[in-house]
Amino acid sequence: MLIGVDVGGTFTDAVLALDGRVITAKAPTTPDDQSEGVMAAIEAALAKAGVDAGQVEEFSLGMTVATNALLEGRGARTAFVATEGFTDIVALGRQDRPELYRLCAARPAPLAPDDLRFGAAERMTPDGPLTELTAEAARELANQIAEADPEAVAVTLLHSYRHPDHERAIGDALNQVLPDAHISLSHEVVGTFREYERAATTEIDAALSPLLASYLRRLAERVNEASLPEPAIMQSNGGLIDVEAAAGHASWTVLSGPAGGAAGAAFVARTAGVDDALCLDMGGTSCDVCVVDGGTVQERSSGEVAGRPLALPMLAVHTVGAGGGSIAWRDGGGALRVGPRSAGADPGPACYGRGGTEPTVTDANLVLGYLSSDAPLGGGVELDREAAEDAVANLAEQLELDVKACAEGIRRVAGAEMIRALRVVTVQRGIDPRRYALMAFGGAGGLHAAQIADELGIDTILCPRASGVLAALGLVVSPRRRDVQRSVLLTGDDLTAGAIEQHVTQLGERAREAMHEPDAELQVVYELRYRGQSFELPIACSTTAQPGELRDAFEAEHEERYGYRDEQQELELVTIRVTATTAGVDVELAGGGGEPDVERSSRNATLGGEQIELDVLRGIPSPGTKLAGPAVVELPESTLLIPPGWTSEVDGTGTIHMRRSKR
Repeated sequence: MLIGVDVGGTFTDAVLALDGRVITAKAPTTPDDQSEGVMAAIEAALAKAGVDAGQVEEFSLGMTVATNALLEGRGARTAFVATEGFTDIVALGRQDRPELYRLCAARPAPLAPDDLRFGAAERMTPDGPLTELTAEAARELANQIAEADPEAVAVTLLHSYRHPDHERAIGDALNQVLPDAHISLSHEVVGTFREYERAATTEIDAALSPLLASYLRRLAERVNEASLPEPAIMQSNGGLIDVEAAAGHASWTVLSGPAGGAAGAAFVARTAGVDDALCLDMGGTSCDVCVVDGGTVQERSSGEVAGRPLALPMLAVHTVGAGGGSIAWRDGGGALRVGPRSAGADPGPACYGRGGTEPTVTDANLVLGYLSSDAPLGGGVELDREAAEDAVANLAEQLELDVKACAEGIRRVAGAEMIRALRVVTVQRGIDPRRYALMAFGGAGGLHAAQIADELGIDTILCPRASGVLAALGLVVSPRRRDVQRSVLLTGDDLTAGAIEQHVTQLGERAREAMHEPDAELQVVYELRYRGQSFELPIACSTTAQPGELRDAFEAEHEERYGYRDEQQELELVTIRVTATTAGVDVELAGGGGEPDVERSSRNATLGGEQIELDVLRGIPSPGTKLAGPAVVELPESTLLIPPGWTSEVDGTGTIHMRRSKR
């Protein structure tokens, strides 16, 4: 018996996998203490299954604690230590502008203020120490930092990715005088070169880890009282780690929530027989998009969140502020805008009846008839149509539109934002979206899927049975994983099979030891470039890769990406990343509830400015069920809109396949 819980901005979702069955539940997210919503969702799932908490064998959690803290610029009181002369490296960044044509746009301020930045009397080169750090200097530095009374300290010294001794010495000295503070050392957090990105990531890790540790302690107490197992935590890379490792390195979990959705989408796509899919996870607060190629979610070696770089492996998920709770508003120029501000879980959209008065995407869908006030949302939320109409009417008056036209405008604007996000991960990366299926999930994804598919020229849409809780399902089926990486900078005569093997062996041992799994499967990614280039291409290859093998694979990828190869240019192996994993659980998805569990009816709706009659199917349709648009399928945690010109059929796993019947 396995349970996965995903904490979203509006709802907390739970999936319980039990004897081939998948039981789902939702509860409102509790922003003040997310552990309350987590326990409520778990209790709802257990009650629905009729089992006790003590029977649960594994518990996996995806969360937004670190994400929200980073977005809001919150963190522990953090000191920053760098080599003397380099203490302002995070503030200086790369000295480029975040927006080319806005000269006044500023980057986020460093998490460690000026008065908490300290220089270490040392200097390391790639070949070894230029200025040794003495034990006395380390103690003096630690005492100076202790007088400032920080809650966390980030230590990033020059070239510590290759020579970490000085960082370790400072870490040991800090532990002596600040036993209760969190210490983040860059060679442990990141392990790669590029000083700015490594420093910024380590600073994030230090600032967020005390907050995450506090949250996980509260959750652990509740979990222990309920006789549940200790949770495994989803990382940004799509793999699970134990709670102690997550509390010690919060930066590894910044994209924990979106990673669960991506993992669930890849799993359902594979079970539905679809290897290539564009994933659209539209929840209450935001929309996350990614690409599944060959049944696997695309990854990247680094990214950026809230304008701050994260030099860590992560799933290639792109997020925009277009969720069901995104607020629609009129800008200074009189244009209709949607998001990024969200009504969240409290008070939520106006139609939730909890005091919200501003119109949201969910309110627009209710006004247009795609949602029904007599069909509660997941978590038992009753919808108030009159409140939704009043909220949309207020905006319509400002825009000089009628209510229905304003509601359709809200949908179109939100859809345009999601289409833009999908183009970022496809067209802008040389990928043709027309050869992919669109996997729409999240509570609101199915309501907008056809609009998005029409714009991108996609002919197939997949809507999973567990669409509204797919991120929680992804947590159940995800493997445990640990990434260890090191910048090696090997080129010329130094790039030998023996040197590669030595680094891979050392990194593999570290990864397995960190997981306490000596037999964990190892996968290796080699980041290579032509000597003189500024950036690398990741190449997945065997643990015993030879230089010639790496060159052939790199040049093929380089030609695919940039249109040429240079067989005379020297190759440079920059970074080696070894991933240790243990197999995830293979959950068997049941088909559905069958006709007795399905209610059929009809209702009026507005589509394209015209009144239409929708066929309504409420419940879990059984395999083989067919439906032609215009229609809606009201699943337990989400709703799928099938417009005219589209047909649908349910496969053996409960996934609804929508296909365009005409152009």
